[in-house]
Amino acid sequence: MTDAPSMIDWELAIRLGSRFAGDGPQVPAAAADEAVRELRAGAERSTALVRDFTGLVAAEHTAPVLVVDRAGWIRANADSFEKILDPIVTKLAEKKGAPSGIGKAVGSRVTGAELGFVLGFMGSKVLGQFDPFYGLNGAERGTSERPRGRAGAGSDGAGPGTSEHGRLLLVAPNVVQVEQELEVDPGDFRLWVCLHEETHRVQFTAVPWMREHLYAQMTSLADSIEVGKTLEEGLKRVAGSLRGDGPSLLDLMSTPEQREIIDRVTGVMSLLEGHADVVMDGVGPTVIPSVARIRRRFNQRRKGVGTLDRLLRRVLGLDAKMAQYRDGAAFVRHVVDKVGMEDFNAVWATAENLPSKAEIHDPDSWVARVHA
Repeated sequence: MTDAPSMIDWELAIRLGSRFAGDGPQVPAAAADEAVRELRAGAERSTALVRDFTGLVAAEHTAPVLVVDRAGWIRANADSFEKILDPIVTKLAEKKGAPSGIGKAVGSRVTGAELGFVLGFMGSKVLGQFDPFYGLNGAERGTSERPRGRAGAGSDGAGPGTSEHGRLLLVAPNVVQVEQELEVDPGDFRLWVCLHEETHRVQFTAVPWMREHLYAQMTSLADSIEVGKTLEEGLKRVAGSLRGDGPSLLDLMSTPEQREIIDRVTGVMSLLEGHADVVMDGVGPTVIPSVARIRRRFNQRRKGVGTLDRLLRRVLGLDAKMAQYRDGAAFVRHVVDKVGMEDFNAVWATAENLPSKAEIHDPDSWVARVHA
């Protein structure tokens, strides 16, 4: 592991990503502070709302809630990427051999710049995220809330804290930007976002084995990587993906063994995202007067706002992410309608009860298998 971290210039990725993402909308300091306060209050309020709707019981304050700017989100995700990619980078180093000093320096900066571009693009889009890998197997860089005179963040003095369950990130400038673009009620929209993200916090804290399960899948994916022909052939096909007439980058790098792992992860992520969407829409009408307007306009936004945006979403595999919301929500609604919420919650009992990718599209087969 001595040479592995230096093969990717993470600090360069953070700097370039932050520059590419920008600060977000400029708003008065008082308005930025109000947005931060409402997001923190919305996350806290959502805990009981999610518990009452789902029946999942998660202890309060078991994972820190941070309201951050775009740079804070980018730094936090660099931590997660580093944690996930380190086993892969280590394997590459072992197979290929450690590069020379100049080669390592150049390669790490090129890779750092590429990651910075991805982080910057996503950092300008993401409204919130539960980071399940925070605090897992090592120290982090220490992302914290930082007060700024714009919607870039703001702080009530809360630090990052430590957690055995992960952390919840709410990206204030992106929330403010989207609520302005959609022309929706800011208070309603902020609570709506918090309902979705708090559902993820509840999922991982009420089901504590979930993050270890996901991390194990990431480790298995790293172990399955073949250095050489598969990777090199995949890189040659990237041009087709960039033209929009090929698969996403994720598909390009997949061997049959990797595809099997990715299918398992897709099933889990579809469940988590779809479940959160069902919760936010189920709870929403009782506490958010304008929820129907918000949902209608937000669904349109998910399709991408321009040609470049749609292209980047395809190349980065974000189209598949949108499908996870749609397919996962359909799975949850079908199962709950058929067997009720209590029996649906069997999905959280053990990893064996998680739906496969195929079962996401055939929920009756999941019901037959789990409730046989």
